Amino acid sequence: MSFTPVLRAEWIRIRTLRSLCGALLALFAVTTGFSALAGLSDTSDPEFDPLFTALSGVVPGQIAAVTFGAMAVSCEYHGGAIRVSLAAVPQRARWFAAKLTVVAAATLAVGLVTAAVALWAARAGLGSAAGGLTAGEQTRAVVGCGIYFMLMAVLAAGLTALFRSGVATLSLLIPLLLVVPFVIGDIAGSATGFLPDRAGQAVLHRSHDGPPGPWSGPAVTALWATAAVLAGARRLHRQDA
Repeated sequence: MSFTPVLRAEWIRIRTLRSLCGALLALFAVTTGFSALAGLSDTSDPEFDPLFTALSGVVPGQIAAVTFGAMAVSCEYHGGAIRVSLAAVPQRARWFAAKLTVVAAATLAVGLVTAAVALWAARAGLGSAAGGLTAGEQTRAVVGCGIYFMLMAVLAAGLTALFRSGVATLSLLIPLLLVVPFVIGDIAGSATGFLPDRAGQAVLHRSHDGPPGPWSGPAVTALWATAAVLAGARRLHRQDA
């Protein structure tokens, strides 16, 4: 079977599963809602960054992105669905590539729309505090936000293929995203900037001190995602369905 019908089948599967559509809806609602609330925050802090504040909803919103990526793969391991999928598409690499392509495309599309709406909602609250943001800075942040959501979803999808469990993936990623950077921040120093979330979010800052930079940061996150995908593909190739 060629790649196109496999891709179409995976798109139909993701589009028709309510839980996956719900995760994308949550990505939009949570990110936009928290960014709008951040637009009402105090702007007198000397370290205030209007660009990151306007898109700070990405922090809780990323949980919906990784949940989407994890569920898109974990649904295959419920009730032996993976056996049916691989019987229809014996070329496991082709099937996995189609799955990841649909996950990435769907998250990127929703992420771009979400970032644009979140930025607009937050700017309405920030008022003149966000008046100095240039069109280039805002475009970079919106595009970078969409790419960041996409990479986190792909990272979660790769880990789920490795663990064969969405619960295991979320049990690892959620503490990594919400707890670990704050716990080890003072100890590890600038090294925390190379964690997948901190690196990817560098593009959302108006000015970012230290490595990685605005675009090298998402590249670091892409390396994390690539490693997870390769590990998941290896487990898929070696493990009997």
